[in-house]
Amino acid sequence: MSETTNSRSLVITRTFNAPRELVFQCWTKPEHLSHWWGPTGMQLDVSTCDVRPGGMFHFSMKSPDGFQMWGKFVYSEVSPSDKLVYTNSFSDADANTIRAPFSPVFPLEILNIVNFEEQDGKTVVTISGGPVNPTEEEAAFYTSMIENMEQGFGGTFNQLDEYLAKLA
Repeated sequence: MSETTNSRSLVITRTFNAPRELVFQCWTKPEHLSHWWGPTGMQLDVSTCDVRPGGMFHFSMKSPDGFQMWGKFVYSEVSPSDKLVYTNSFSDADANTIRAPFSPVFPLEILNIVNFEEQDGKTVVTISGGPVNPTEEEAAFYTSMIENMEQGFGGTFNQLDEYLAKLA
C-alpha cells in the first residue's frame, strides 16, 4: 500500500480528558464504538469488531431519515493503548469494498494511522490518513474533501468527548 505524493494527508490531533487505556478501548470495543463513532446524528450498528492485524471492524450507519451506508476498517497494526493502523473503505452489507455513496471519485481505500499518547492523565489522539494508490482524480478529490472531513471528525470527536465524560 502506498500513498501518492499528489494528495494531501488528513491530520487531526485532539486531546481527551481520559486515560489512554480507556480512550483506546473506546476505539476498539464494539460496546464503546456504537456510542460515538460516525457522523453526528447517525446510528451506528456494529456487524463485526475483530481488532487485530488482519481483523475487521464492519459497521453500518443509518441517518434519521433511514438512509443506510456501510463501512469497514481492515487492521494491519494494533499496538494496545498506543497505535492503530487500518485501511478504511465504504462497503456493502457483506463487507465487499464499494465506492462512496456520495462520489464515484472518492478513493476506494484510505490508510489511517491513529496514535494515542498519554499526557498528564489526558490522552492526545493523532489520526493521519490518506488515499491508498489513488488515481490523480481520486487524489485531487480527496484533497478537496479534507476540510469537510476535518469538520466531520470534529463532530465525531465531540461525541467521543461526551461519551468519555459519561464513563468518568
